[in-house]
Amino acid sequence: MTEQFSKIAVGDGEVSVLTTPAEGEPARAHFIYAPGAGSNINDGFGKFLASRLAAAGMATVRFQFPYMEAKKRRPDSPRLLESTWREVIETVRPDASKIVIGGRSMGGRIGSQVAAQGTAVDALALFAYPLRPPGNPEKVRNGHFPEIGIPTLFCSGTKDSFGTPEELEAAATDVANAAVHLLEGADHGFAVPKSSGKTREDVWAEAVDAFLGWLQPLLD
Repeated sequence: MTEQFSKIAVGDGEVSVLTTPAEGEPARAHFIYAPGAGSNINDGFGKFLASRLAAAGMATVRFQFPYMEAKKRRPDSPRLLESTWREVIETVRPDASKIVIGGRSMGGRIGSQVAAQGTAVDALALFAYPLRPPGNPEKVRNGHFPEIGIPTLFCSGTKDSFGTPEELEAAATDVANAAVHLLEGADHGFAVPKSSGKTREDVWAEAVDAFLGWLQPLLD
């Protein structure tokens, strides 16, 4: 499996992009993935996901935001984060029969905002969606949910400090066509206690299986 590295112009700079082609052509769909706030284009879950999706006949496009490209810790402004998402989507669009977007934590959250603003994509997958800051149940990041008009998957751990299962399921009802898959015992980083008998990669595999099972009817 050969990853293709490229750069996409965003604002006054560029961001790195890794494309993992589907096994077999043409790809059934392209999944565009953005990592969480503290990660980058080499995010472990993103790499695992890309490998699994390739075997399922889907291409995966992974990118990182400008602040990470510049090796800074502080995320870019919401406007720049959103424009980065839109630039990547429009770059992928000519080669894609269907476009699914999403990501982990902040990467997925910004993607959901772009989808809510009307950027045309076919589906949305949100892994470890950061519903609200840890310990702050009043600051819920779901104001744009009613504007999301595409099928949406929420996949989070039951021990996620950014939202309880009950909070996530309640918020997901604001999205017209939403599904929720809960990863038992997993935290925001998809880690699980040793006592569970599972590894982080086991959790990754469950998350990808849930994603593929949910997506299958949308690709038929």
